[in-house]
Amino acid sequence: MKREYPARHPSKMRPAHPGAVLRDDVLPALAVSVTEAARELGISRQTLHAILAERAPVTPDMAVRLGKWCGNGPHLWLAMQRERDLWEASERLAETVEGIPTREAA
Repeated sequence: MKREYPARHPSKMRPAHPGAVLRDDVLPALAVSVTEAARELGISRQTLHAILAERAPVTPDMAVRLGKWCGNGPHLWLAMQRERDLWEASERLAETVEGIPTREAA
């Protein structure tokens, strides 16, 4: 059975950055300021601002912090970041990947 590995992510829409979800949904729902959230998470305001501005990724360490703070565990945060990273890599490498052959096991 031949497998297909598309060069591009199936969705044409860029997945949401976890920082956007945190900025647009979580902080307002919790009525928490950036300063208060950063203090409770044990990180600097600058670090949190970089994530909220989508300039920095949610790392595994940050996912553990956010998962505890939000009560939903780290997996959701890492999954959002993974989907975003894979989408961006697929878009960036689409032409290169088109030229890579797919090998079949004997």
